Amino acid sequence: MPAGAPGTVATAAALPAPPVFTAPATWRSIDFISDLHLSEAMPRTFAALAAHLDATGADAVFILGDLFELWVGDDARSQPFAARCIDLLARAGRRLHLAVMTGNRDFLIGSSLLAACHAHALPDPTLLVAFGRRVLLSHGDALCLADRDYQAFRAQVRDAAWQRSFLARPLPQRLAMAREIRQASHASQMRRQFDGALAADADRTEATAWLRAANAATLVHGHTHRPGSEAWPGGFERHVLSDWDLDAAARAEVLRLDAGGFTRVPPAGLAAAC
Repeated sequence: MPAGAPGTVATAAALPAPPVFTAPATWRSIDFISDLHLSEAMPRTFAALAAHLDATGADAVFILGDLFELWVGDDARSQPFAARCIDLLARAGRRLHLAVMTGNRDFLIGSSLLAACHAHALPDPTLLVAFGRRVLLSHGDALCLADRDYQAFRAQVRDAAWQRSFLARPLPQRLAMAREIRQASHASQMRRQFDGALAADADRTEATAWLRAANAATLVHGHTHRPGSEAWPGGFERHVLSDWDLDAAARAEVLRLDAGGFTRVPPAGLAAAC
């Protein structure tokens, strides 16, 4: 079966050179966040994001996937909560460089939503060249090869024909279908936790092959909800972004890059937002 066909999982051997984004020389810092899973059920998390986007001193905010808990097409902009999110993002997009990568929950984000948010599309993966570094950016789900059921599902829903068929359905039907898929996914996650099994992590061999293909030493990704930084053999390093949950838990973190390197900082204005 040809690479990229429905039902297959792309490998590093088939990975083309990723698109390159070169940060302007005038930039002083870049914020990376991911896995906010915004929904009406997460008001404190929404408030924390709003506070950070309004207060951060970074020149750019890169959102590396799963901005939304679910996104069923850009016509969902008509929903009240989505409209609030767009207003927030557009306010940020007017004053700084806002870049959005899609994730496993919101891969149907399209150009009309990004335009409304004054945001820039960020392909997965993208090579960022900034502050003398080459950093490979990804949501991370494509690297979790041990989760074969998810990879098969991912190949199905990323297929252009599947997406055309899904988006042709009425919005209420798509919303209902997405909620059913999400509930089934949550039940599966709960079963794994009950059994003591951890969700799949990014495959190091695959991730290292991606880095070699991009001629980069650093990988930044989200998805796994296992924030941390580590050195890998061969002079590589990985930085995993935190998920955000200030409603059922107390998790929110920003990974910042400047001329001095990477640091982990709390969201700006977090105390006031909570």
